[in-house]
Amino acid sequence: MKSTDHLEVKVHHRFRQPAERVFDAWLDVGLARQFLFSTDTGEMVRCDIDPRVGGRFVLTDRRADGDVEHTGEYLVIDRPSRLVFTFGIPAASPSFDIVTIEISPESDGGCTLRLTAQMQPEWKDYVDRAGQGWRQILESLDEALA
Repeated sequence: MKSTDHLEVKVHHRFRQPAERVFDAWLDVGLARQFLFSTDTGEMVRCDIDPRVGGRFVLTDRRADGDVEHTGEYLVIDRPSRLVFTFGIPAASPSFDIVTIEISPESDGGCTLRLTAQMQPEWKDYVDRAGQGWRQILESLDEALA
């Protein structure tokens, strides 16, 4: 994918927890089901994570209008600084985005997480909504780690 072929959504969040703890939450079933693609009104009914390069994840949130399945494959796992994975919602589109998470430790023991989602051009009308969604995921992660 050339850089001109996709749209980028960038968000960041400052955590009080160390980089290792924030990184590990993305690959931990117990924590991921609390923040990753979950909604306040839904129920996470499936959370499968195979935390290895080439491994896949499937998270299904049961919502009032039906189940929403989120899937992807891990491309890079470099603990505790970098995680790259594909992300898609098969019911909405056969295409996948690429999500890059970069975590930098801070001198006070916390860390900063920067997330970049490379979206397919077909989703150009959803860039703002995607940014809002990723920000909510990072806020929910912060709550899950508290």
